[in-house]
Amino acid sequence: MQELAKTYSPKETEGRIYDLWLENKAFEPKIDPNQKPFVIAIPPPNVTGSLHMGHALNNTIQDILIRRSRMRGIPTLWIPGTDHAGIATQNVVEKKLVKEGKNRKELGREEFEKQVWQWVDEYGHIIIDQLKKLGCSCDWSRQRFTMDKDYTEAVKTAFLHYHKKGWIYEGERVINWCVRCQTALSDIEVEHPEQPAKLYYFKYDQHFPITIATTRPETKLGDTAVAVNPDDERYTQYINQTFEVNFAGIKRKIKIIADQSIDPKFGTGAVGVTPAHSLIDAELAEKHNLPSITVIDQFGLVTPQGLGFAGLKTKEARIKILEWLKQENLLEKEEDITHNLSVCYRCSREIEPQPSKQWFLKMSELTKPAIEAVKKGEIKFTPKRWEKVYLDWMENLKDWCISRQIWWGHKIPIEGSEDVLDTWFSSALWPFAALGWPKETEDLKYFYPTTTLSTARDIIYLWVARMIFSGLEFTREKPFSQVYIHPTVFNVEGKRMSKSLGTGVDPLALIEKYGADATRFGLAYINTGIQDIKFDENAILASQKFANKVWNISRFITMNLENQKSKIKSQNDNVKLKIEPKTEADKKITQSLSHLITSVNNDLDNFRFGQAAHALYDFIWHDFADIYIEESKKQMDENTQQILFFVLRTSLLLLHPFMPFLTEEIWQILKENQLVEEKLLVSASWPE
Repeated sequence: MQELAKTYSPKETEGRIYDLWLENKAFEPKIDPNQKPFVIAIPPPNVTGSLHMGHALNNTIQDILIRRSRMRGIPTLWIPGTDHAGIATQNVVEKKLVKEGKNRKELGREEFEKQVWQWVDEYGHIIIDQLKKLGCSCDWSRQRFTMDKDYTEAVKTAFLHYHKKGWIYEGERVINWCVRCQTALSDIEVEHPEQPAKLYYFKYDQHFPITIATTRPETKLGDTAVAVNPDDERYTQYINQTFEVNFAGIKRKIKIIADQSIDPKFGTGAVGVTPAHSLIDAELAEKHNLPSITVIDQFGLVTPQGLGFAGLKTKEARIKILEWLKQENLLEKEEDITHNLSVCYRCSREIEPQPSKQWFLKMSELTKPAIEAVKKGEIKFTPKRWEKVYLDWMENLKDWCISRQIWWGHKIPIEGSEDVLDTWFSSALWPFAALGWPKETEDLKYFYPTTTLSTARDIIYLWVARMIFSGLEFTREKPFSQVYIHPTVFNVEGKRMSKSLGTGVDPLALIEKYGADATRFGLAYINTGIQDIKFDENAILASQKFANKVWNISRFITMNLENQKSKIKSQNDNVKLKIEPKTEADKKITQSLSHLITSVNNDLDNFRFGQAAHALYDFIWHDFADIYIEESKKQMDENTQQILFFVLRTSLLLLHPFMPFLTEEIWQILKENQLVEEKLLVSASWPE
């Protein structure tokens, strides 16, 4: 009998086992009209990306669900692919060009797009290769990219569908503008990190009766009103009055308006209204019929409307204005505060809201069925608390700014437009466009709608909501039935992971050090349903020791089965192994195994990955290794040997979705020794 080596080596095993799966097309499901498939569409990582801890956790979760479903004999598809990531990819290529002494404007649009495609061809596969290292059992024959020819056709079809219904329109309104990326951003592409800031208290001039407070004095060059709460008795006498002011050399009329949205407790309770440079102020201006004056341009410079400050960068203008306020004795005080700065989600540069002509998609009709689908339970969120987050946002959704002023992406299919579509416009179509829509492909007919989506909470708005209303609009079916929102992985101190800040953990380094199975099992083990995970490498180390324990258990049992091959093989020919618990130890281990099967199935049905991992760990290490195997040494007869093998075989089956490489390697040795019939563990029958 071929024995297992003394120690398990992930580095020698993982690549070889993955190739074995690929050679046997183990991840490619066949269409079976008599069975309902299980389908997950992978959240497509950015083509610029590399594996981070969020990816590692989420893809481990998906692979556990996929491998278990496949072992249940269900046609199972995990659709892989990457997103073209418009702004991110353009930034990467532009940085590359700068190093070469070039820039995109010198190259021109056509040549720049060629450069991006070359970059994608050269580097776009990196994240896919890393997913394979993690053990992801995606059907790579169905891999998609959101800039593929067929996918581009899907995006065009969707745009023209909306346009024909009159839901797409061009208009000028205040939008979020990234000075660095030179493009519009939607509200949910703006991040709001907390930063220390100054709150400045001052009056426009000596004759103005009200002190205002702001963190950005430079925008006050464009103020046309001051807003107060109508119930704030300090200011009721001034409401609806208009004052002529001379602020830093700019003469202007300022009207005092009353609005319930104003917080009397913030600052002085009086807020300067800058309609051109705040989305909130733009709404106030529309509501109160206020004029709008643009004083900051698309490059972050003060416009000629700012008179003596024209041409200055915003920070420079702020310094000059503060100097003027001090000189005129108008600056009453400065207060240190913690401020939520608005920055671009890609480059982290402070955004400059400003009026801009953009393309918008009306949301009023699109949101209705997407709200109903969740309210009626047709689409369920786990944990359930995320349903309210989704519904609150959808019920207050404004029209979506879908145009971007960059060169890499899907061009808006209207003559004369140089803009491209927001990246999320194309990724919103992912569950069905990745299966061939708008063509009526066999894959689309059979594998859509998908079954489960596993994703992060920070893209419930950006992506999940948009897939739901897109799926319902274009296919008349929900794109998935279950949405699992996985925890966010923070470092051991509870801080957000960031490579640039040195607070990140590289999952590839963990795989290199401990192996993919230990990394996967460790991540699953600490995912016990909490909202945030504080990552501790000790969990991966413990999982590595567990992998070695499973290997040693298997080695011990196979070494004691030399005379049992024929009997075990004959039992394998039947649907179930026939075992006969005789001793108290036999009865206890078989009962514990039965409970384990039930609990693991229950836990995985309810997305309790950590609980399932804990149950497997406790049973295999304690019930099986520490207790039964030790007892077996005292009663090592033929029946005991068969029970040992039965428990080992079942344990490998249950453990496979969590630790696929290790379990498949052990299975292959059992196969060579004619102890199991199935060629591959990846497609063996799951214990029910």
